[in-house]
This record gives sequence, structure tokens and C-alpha cells, in this order.
Amino acid sequence: MTGKIIHMSEQPEKRESLPKVLLVDDEVGYATILCKRLSKRNFQVTATFSGSEGIQALRKEDFDVAVVDLKMEDMDGIELLKIFKKMVPSMAVIMLTGHGSDRAAKEGIELGAFDYLSKPCELDELVAKIKLACGEGRRD
Repeated sequence: MTGKIIHMSEQPEKRESLPKVLLVDDEVGYATILCKRLSKRNFQVTATFSGSEGIQALRKEDFDVAVVDLKMEDMDGIELLKIFKKMVPSMAVIMLTGHGSDRAAKEGIELGAFDYLSKPCELDELVAKIKLACGEGRRD
């Protein structure tokens, strides 16, 4: 499902004051559900379904945090992390790994990712990481 980007916020009247999250995951069903669940937790979420769509979204809009899947079809999360860090060095990036790839996720931390979670992750844990990332920005 390329070319489709979902923008979601449960509270449109407060849209500008909500933390902005860019979700990049090529598992469309998972990303769509996560987008809906995060928007109900007072985040303004933009879901994209490939690395290239994530880059396009970041070119058009500023985000506080990106949540990026490690394994995607068009590019892996590490490659996308490097691009995001060149585009917006201060944006926090949280890596999601669903393939037991802790080593790659730790590589992401070394390259500037804020943190990583194994997928599927508990929503409360992801929300806590996003809030922490919004409050602290980067962990240098």
C-alpha cells in the first residue's frame, strides 16, 4: 500500500499542541491499529508504510518522535534512521524490532536512536518511551 499516509488525532481542536509522532512500518494492518491507539492516547500520529513514504512525510512536516520498524521491504530501519538523523538531528527515533534482532536495534542506539522495543510491544511501554523522548529529546 504505497502512496497512502494516514494522519490521525482524536482531538482535532488540540491538534497543534499534541506531540507529533511519525510511524513508519510496512505492516499496514499493524501500523494502522497502532496509529489509532496512539491517537487515542493524545498523540498526533502520521502513519507511513515504507521508508520512502516516511522520508516524504518528514520533508513536509516536523515531528517530535519517529517510531520506525527495523525490517521493511524498501529499506531497513537502520538506513532510515541514518537518513532521519541527517534530516533532523534532534528528532528522537524509537526502533521497533519484530525479528529478534536486538543486535541491529543496539546498532541503532549507537547511531543515534533514542531507544528500541521488541514488536509487538505493550502500548503503555511505547507511550512511555514516546513521552520520555518528547520530554528529553535526544539522549546524548
